[in-house]
Amino acid sequence: MRILATLITTLLLATSVQAESALKPLTSLDANKAWQGVGRINLGRSGFCTGTLIAPDLVLTAAHCFYDNSGKRTADTEIEFLAGWQNGRASAYRKAKRSVIHPDYVFKGRGNVDKVASDLALIQLDQPIKHPSILPFDTATQVDRGQQVQVVSYAKDRADAPSIQETCSVLARDPGVYVTSCDVDFGSSGAPIFAMQNGAPVILSVVSAKAEWRSQKVALGVGLDQRLSVLLDQMDRNDGVFRRVDTGASRVALQSGIQPSGALFIKP
Repeated sequence: MRILATLITTLLLATSVQAESALKPLTSLDANKAWQGVGRINLGRSGFCTGTLIAPDLVLTAAHCFYDNSGKRTADTEIEFLAGWQNGRASAYRKAKRSVIHPDYVFKGRGNVDKVASDLALIQLDQPIKHPSILPFDTATQVDRGQQVQVVSYAKDRADAPSIQETCSVLARDPGVYVTSCDVDFGSSGAPIFAMQNGAPVILSVVSAKAEWRSQKVALGVGLDQRLSVLLDQMDRNDGVFRRVDTGASRVALQSGIQPSGALFIKP
């Protein structure tokens, strides 16, 4: 039986996932120094997600972040990326020039777990971020069951500084979807799931949903595989300029807030 058939999407209450290590807030400049390429994505006046630089002008995140509960898509003019957002200040502020969503992704409202496998999007920034302390992260596409990973994210009740969970695990995998023990909540959508390769963190997956699997609270991540390549091609066709971003394939011989809705939508 496929893993997804056993997953039950939850309503994202403020519960935590049982994990190997606890979330640690990155509230000091020194603690957040290595993670400046992770930032908060503001969506109009009502919501936010987490995103990560994979090129000076490209931010990787989850597709469902761009939709509110009614299915209305956030306009590109209302999207802003705050790199290294911490305690009311960002290391760089950029507006979105445009965004692209994986062509297989269809917003279907609450409780549809199958859409996790295509829950991926890119934001092209209006200006590249060229700062020596804000570096894009490499990506990879191979994720093994039992692999130790870590996640850096913003979320409900920690919207003004990121937190890191330094150790969580890939519990299982299904085509395009990874089940992890990582601790996520509203606002964590689009957050990078990292693994260490050659002493450096690389993005293996993007947080998509919170769910239950075998009676355990888990986080679902969308696999990059060919999905990121599809998004890059889609961006290139619109841009007219070929950009080469290392998706990991050359190196390998390789979390809607969360479900049910896109961002953390805050009532005015």
